[in-house]
Amino acid sequence: MSSTTESSAEQLIRRFRDVVGEDGLLYRPEELIVYECDGYVVEKNVPDVVVFPRTTAQIIELVKICNDLKVPFVPRGAGTSLAGGTLPVGGGVMITLTRMREILEINYRDRYAIVEPGLVNVHLTQALKGSGYHYAPDPSSQGACTLGGNVATNSGGPHTLKYGVTVNHVLGIEYVSPQGELMRLGGPQEEMPGYDLTGMFVGSEGTFGICTKIWVRLTRDPAAHRTLLAIFETVKDATETISAIIGAGIVPAALEMMDQGIIAALEEAFHFGFPLDAGAVLLIETDGLEVSVEQDALDIERLCSENGAREVRRAGTEAERQLLWKCRKQAFGAIGRLSPSYCTQDGVVPRTKLPEILDCITESSERHGIRVVNVFHAGDGNIHPILLFDERDPEQIKRVMAASDEILNRCIDLGGSVTGEHGIGVEKISFMSRLFTENDLEIMGRIRIAMNPTGCCSPSKMLPTAGACGMEHIERSHPGKQAHA
Repeated sequence: MSSTTESSAEQLIRRFRDVVGEDGLLYRPEELIVYECDGYVVEKNVPDVVVFPRTTAQIIELVKICNDLKVPFVPRGAGTSLAGGTLPVGGGVMITLTRMREILEINYRDRYAIVEPGLVNVHLTQALKGSGYHYAPDPSSQGACTLGGNVATNSGGPHTLKYGVTVNHVLGIEYVSPQGELMRLGGPQEEMPGYDLTGMFVGSEGTFGICTKIWVRLTRDPAAHRTLLAIFETVKDATETISAIIGAGIVPAALEMMDQGIIAALEEAFHFGFPLDAGAVLLIETDGLEVSVEQDALDIERLCSENGAREVRRAGTEAERQLLWKCRKQAFGAIGRLSPSYCTQDGVVPRTKLPEILDCITESSERHGIRVVNVFHAGDGNIHPILLFDERDPEQIKRVMAASDEILNRCIDLGGSVTGEHGIGVEKISFMSRLFTENDLEIMGRIRIAMNPTGCCSPSKMLPTAGACGMEHIERSHPGKQAHA
């Protein structure tokens, strides 16, 4: 079929096929349904085409085709994002980077690695095992999430209390701009003069372009660590212990809290020996030099006991330690034993306000008739209330969204934010005008226009003024598709 008689949808598919081949392309309705949402299941929309590049050169060609045909596009990694960051608003093209998963270089002498965006986070950890170095950011979805996705949302994780979030460990970015140009920010050197454009790109949620290569910082392994599990009768006792530990000047490598609902699901899944009658547990890890680590562990045990812990356990072996962390990292997977669907919120409050936000979560749960369980990065005040529901029931969805809004608004009222690591995506755009002034949002909008002038790269994300391309979209080849909640 000649280009003069082809529909734009047919032309798009044909031109994509020329770039990536038939096996790098999905466009049939039964194939596309898998990509209708990410980990945020409340909003869904099916892309028109999903394409799987293997090289940077292919991404450049794909973006140029999208620009030529005036089609919106969105990059996607493993789809573990929890705020709709990879939702194809309005359809268009989804550029999935999971086939670009190579470790291109590991340089121990200069302490960096170069990786492709589709590399699963834990695969870098495994590649570095035994070297004396590691990559510090370790999101709970570490076994599935990609480093490109971590860059997009500036992911955190349990150990970022001490070591920092993704932006603190990214030295440089190579990316394809929304116009199809290959760009580079930063590199293996520690410091660059001028504006921190690398830091600006990290956390931009795919709105500045498509990441193709990442320079990440490697961190030396600690000489020693201690891993503790403190068991409490109430959540209040656990949160007061958190404040006591940080107030004593101790900065653990990780300080995680799980409430009774999560404990029950984890115990059923892993049979670790969690007490099912406990109101909450704290998973605490301290690391560093042997002498300081042991003293910190003793001080933490004392503070836990002084604040109502009925028991404090130490991991006696590396196997026990790994099992504890397995339980924490797979907490979200265990939720499937409690509910067919769940919505994970991501708010931040000052550590001293944790009791207040947990009271708000309990009140919202009761008011809206939605069960909520909690697992979160307690040390830095990053909460993750998990709202359980059945997405087949529209009434339950409404109640989940109402409860979520209450919790996130309360985070703002307490001096916090509506996201610590999941990003804004499409879920939290309405909160941006509460978090920022009109001038703040105008400046952010100008930056976005400078980086993404047509708005066709990840449209309708992050900013309340971030609409779609403003261009005529391709003809719908799949009638009846629509976004729905």
